[in-house]
Amino acid sequence: MSRLHLSVFVVLVFGAGCGTVPVPASNPPAFLGAAIETDAEGRCFGRDVQPAVIETVTAQEIERPATFAPDGSQLSPAVFRTVTRQQIVREREEVDFETICPPAYTPAFVESLQRALAVRGFYEGPVNGVMDVATGRAVQDFQRRDGPDSPLLSIQAARRLGLVRLSPDEIDAL
Repeated sequence: MSRLHLSVFVVLVFGAGCGTVPVPASNPPAFLGAAIETDAEGRCFGRDVQPAVIETVTAQEIERPATFAPDGSQLSPAVFRTVTRQQIVREREEVDFETICPPAYTPAFVESLQRALAVRGFYEGPVNGVMDVATGRAVQDFQRRDGPDSPLLSIQAARRLGLVRLSPDEIDAL
């Protein structure tokens, strides 16, 4: 039995009674595979639900207008009431967007992603090549302004980060 096989055997047999054996984080994590669909051309698409944006508006409304005498002098001031209401600024919307396909989430790619996000101030965790929740949250924060509000890395965001090459149309636009 080789040394590697013996080590695995020892961990499996003797480690079983000593608590749990740590399992490395999946790369990519389960949430990526579950939310990505592949089209006939092999491109991957994620779906994001953009929540409705509701704004609370507080306004002063006239309850009773001011009254004036025939000579123009004020007899009684206007009476106002404060009214607070909510209004929808943006409706809830389902958005499909092109994303990075799960096989591309290699440890080297994820390390580059983590470094690119860290340089821009979105990621503070370790650069370890693991697509974990902290990395997904940093992706979501980065692309929220100009893309989907999702932990799935969109192609557009990957291009802005310099992680995938530009399309011919994007090169022509430069």
